[in-house]
Parts: sequence; structure tokens; C-alpha cells
Amino acid sequence: MNKLNLMRKTNLLQKSSVLFLAALMSIFFISCSDDDDDDEYGNWVESSTFDGNSRANSVSFTIGNKGYLVTGYDGDDYLNDTWEYNSDDDYWVQRAAFPGTPRSGAVGFTINGKGYLGTGFDGDNELKDFWEYDPTTDSWTQKADFGGTARYGAIGFSIGNSGYIGTGYDGSEQKDFWKYDVATDSWEQSVGFGGQKRKDASVFVIDDIAYVGLGIHNGAYEEDFYSFNGTNWTRLTDLDDDDDDDDDFEILLSSGVSFSLNGLGYITTGISGSITTESWVYDPSSDTWDELPEFEGSARQNASAFTFPNKAFVAMGRSGSYYFDDVWEFRPDELENEDD
Repeated sequence: MNKLNLMRKTNLLQKSSVLFLAALMSIFFISCSDDDDDDEYGNWVESSTFDGNSRANSVSFTIGNKGYLVTGYDGDDYLNDTWEYNSDDDYWVQRAAFPGTPRSGAVGFTINGKGYLGTGFDGDNELKDFWEYDPTTDSWTQKADFGGTARYGAIGFSIGNSGYIGTGYDGSEQKDFWKYDVATDSWEQSVGFGGQKRKDASVFVIDDIAYVGLGIHNGAYEEDFYSFNGTNWTRLTDLDDDDDDDDDFEILLSSGVSFSLNGLGYITTGISGSITTESWVYDPSSDTWDELPEFEGSARQNASAFTFPNKAFVAMGRSGSYYFDDVWEFRPDELENEDD
């Protein structure tokens, strides 16, 4: 073989090697790009296990950097214990027992550094008593009874210096809302809610606006979704939006847990035909929902939640007759990692 032919073959081999390497690099980068596309924000990390009995249908509220979990049902007994969670150091402390009737299915909220708890079910009767918890003295004080009928499976929230309780079950599903005035320790019926009757609904509050939806009525899941600013109710996009576009979604469930964090609303777990681990985020600026990575604990219903400035926790709940005592921290700005 003459020297010219040898050089030509050498050049061809070099070009082939370069092309082969380029193809491999292209596949590598495409693969990395695909992996990045699959990454989702919203990471669930298991936190310190609850120190008390496993339970569901508890009341939870947040005061400062502490979360509070009160009452509930453990499968055998209705409970009246009060627990405080230190979110900075990840530990639980038992506080003064709730002096009212042990119960489940009550509601709670926070106003001006104090926690409030009312309504519920004691195994025989629906309840309508209402209580205030002061963390500085670790004491409970009974307040004026809830203004509506005795009930459980209602929702409660606060807007500014006022508290609200509405919907729920008193022998049938309800849709009324009542406003609590802290200064006068009194209740008055609030402006009418245009949505359907329901029990086991969900609510979260963003910038002093409550967002209410989900729940069940006459055995069917409710699809309407509303905002409430303390004066007016506004109907928003239904929770089974089926427009012919890429943004279709369906969120139909009851007994889920909801919370707000950094200007967004979140819903996770609950019953949707069966218990679920689905998680969703709501953006009030666009009235849109997006699906999140699923809750990494076991599927459950009747869990509780409390939130702090940059993190939220979902705790307890039940699956059939099994009651949980685990606690999960939700980190919205971290990529999903099922191994942490």
C-alpha cells in the first residue's frame, strides 16, 4: 500500500472516530436533558415521630415557631391531650390537656397568638363548645359556644382578627358559615356561601383570603371551589376542569389535608374513591392547579397539618383501622428525592 492510500485510510478512521464520539456525546446530553425534564420540585422528608398515641381527626394550629396537635381518635378512645411541636429543633412536648370533652373531627385556627378549637364528635353526640388556648400560660379557657348547630367534619379558619367555622355534618351536610369576634366573644352568621353543602371539605388561607372546596355531599364528591375575603364569596375554576387543553385536571376527594406556604395552597392525601397519596398545588394568581410529587408516606385520610414560614408538616391520619404516628416535612423548593 502506498503512502498516500495509507494516509487516506488513517484520515477516514480518525473522522469516523470523531463522528462516533460526537454521536455518543449527543446521546449523553439528550439523556441528561430528559432526566432533568423528569425532575419535579416538592420533596417529602420524614421527620421526628410523634411522641403520643397514633391518631386521626385531630385539630392542628400554628403559633410562632410551634405547631399544636390536640384531640383526635386512636381507634379505641377519643382523646383530649395537647402536644406542642418545636419546628426549630424537631421535638414534641406534651402540654396542658384540653379540658373539654374528648373528641375527633373538631376544627381549629389561630388568632393573635392564641389557638381556638371547637365542634367535633365524642362518639355519641355532635358538639358545639368552643375553647381558647394560650401558649404563654399553657392554659385553656372556654368561650361562647359556636353559633351554629353542633357538628363535626366542618372547616375552620381565621381572616385577620376573626374566626370562621362552616359546613360539616349535624345529621346531614351543612353549608352555613359563622363568624367569631374575639373582642366580644360572640358569634354571628356570616354572609351566605354559594357552594354546595358538604362535610370533610378542605380550606387554606393565603393573604387573608380563604380558599374552600372538596368534601362530600349525598355520597358524591363536590367539584366547586370558592374564595372568601371575609365579605364576599367568589366562585373559581371548578376542581374537575375538563377543557380540551393540556391543563386538564380533576381533584375530587374528601378528608384530605390542606395548608398554605409561600403564597400557594396545597392539598394532599384523603379519599378519592380510595385513600390516596396524590398532592396538588394551587396558584391564586392564575387560578390554576398543578400536580406535585406524591406524598411519600402511606396513603391515608384525616391527617393534620401545620405550617411555618418556609416549611410545612403533615402528620397522623389513618388507613382503615390503622392509625399513624408519623410526621412528614414538605419542602417545596427541593427536588423530589424518594431516598432521603
